[in-house]
Amino acid sequence: MGIVSTLVASCPGLEAIAWGDLEPGDDWHRNWHDRLTASCYPHETPGAIAFPRTQAELATAARVACENGWRVIPCGRGSKLHWGGLVRGAALAISTEKLDRVVEHAADDFTLTVEAGVAMATIDELLRARNQRLAIDPTRPESATIGGVVATADTGSLRQRYGGLRDRLIGIQFVRHDGEIAKAGGRVVKNVAGYDLMKLFTGSYGTLGTIAQLTFRLYPVPEASQTTIAQGEPEDIDRFARAIASSSLTPVAFDLIGPSLVQSLELGGRLAAVLKFETVEASLADQSQRTLELAERCGLRVRVCDEREAENFWAQGRDRLDRATDEGCTVKFGTRSTAAIEALLACDRLFKDNSAAIVHYRSGLGRAAIARDLGGNRLANWRRVCEDNGGFLSVLSAPLALRQAAAAGQFDLWGARDGARRVMGQIAARFDPDRRYSPGRFLV
Repeated sequence: MGIVSTLVASCPGLEAIAWGDLEPGDDWHRNWHDRLTASCYPHETPGAIAFPRTQAELATAARVACENGWRVIPCGRGSKLHWGGLVRGAALAISTEKLDRVVEHAADDFTLTVEAGVAMATIDELLRARNQRLAIDPTRPESATIGGVVATADTGSLRQRYGGLRDRLIGIQFVRHDGEIAKAGGRVVKNVAGYDLMKLFTGSYGTLGTIAQLTFRLYPVPEASQTTIAQGEPEDIDRFARAIASSSLTPVAFDLIGPSLVQSLELGGRLAAVLKFETVEASLADQSQRTLELAERCGLRVRVCDEREAENFWAQGRDRLDRATDEGCTVKFGTRSTAAIEALLACDRLFKDNSAAIVHYRSGLGRAAIARDLGGNRLANWRRVCEDNGGFLSVLSAPLALRQAAAAGQFDLWGARDGARRVMGQIAARFDPDRRYSPGRFLV
């Protein structure tokens, strides 16, 4: 029997389709085929895709795949399938797109439990009605599912105040490689018992199993918000950033913006520091005034945005960073926060106006979009700058030629040290002994 008939024989209600069975005009499935093709080694697109509607169907699909030795690509809506290395020899993709129930919104306890396929837009709308939020700002939120966001550890500027996804996730339920459903954590914030699977699955890129359900802590929507942009030369921005970091100011976002992105956003100056404050009105006025005084003391030009300007600024910046195409790269990097400006200037020196880069100052983590393929050597040179300053550089998405070079061992997408690879290999062997889940996409 074929893949689809074998799946349906074990789970009659399961929706699954093989590419050879597509009807003319079936654009939805053809788009899925194209997304999966972009994530796989050439000519190795999975033969079929399954769309379980319940966790029981998801478990059955995983069990059948295990029994038949099929390699599997777990995914949500596929918006980040082009992130990571090329997958080798997968027979089946399993999408959690239709696992889209909101299981429980305990508003009084500030927790939310949802299935992995729930769209970020759905979560935002639900929480906004109760004046709450998840406080994450991932890439392309309009097309992302919450499971995909966690699987790729995708968060942005709000990590200055709220930390990474690992700090917000308090419970997880997933389907193992053999079809068994496992869980860890719980639905209350003060849950510390058990093995911390939440941290392991965050950023695992579908290599440890399939995320089925997640529980998060929530936060109230602040009373007021204000965005301040300080512009100037690198040495002045550096003094300002250090002054902010050593002060009692509490921005929810604190980003340094590289030269090319400054230019494309028409900010002026060579670098910019952007701070977003969210608090009660009285505190907002005080923090804004202190920020202006520090900026002027450091010789910077300052702009305080009104509500519409701030909304447009954050949207334009995110769009510019999301623009990496098939010809370019999406890069995640990190340094010591005190070396953040050095990393931004190195990016500009190597890639000029073909790049857009930003660093979240407190964590030293950054994102960059390289508009076109300028070769792995420049990326390797930039990686050395980051590593010399206690950091790293990982290439999330890249042109096919560079990803093929990585698959052949000629370029390292992740920049992980041998110790990290060894540990990840040991973990993967526990969760997926035969390495059937997303083989080649992450470190193992």
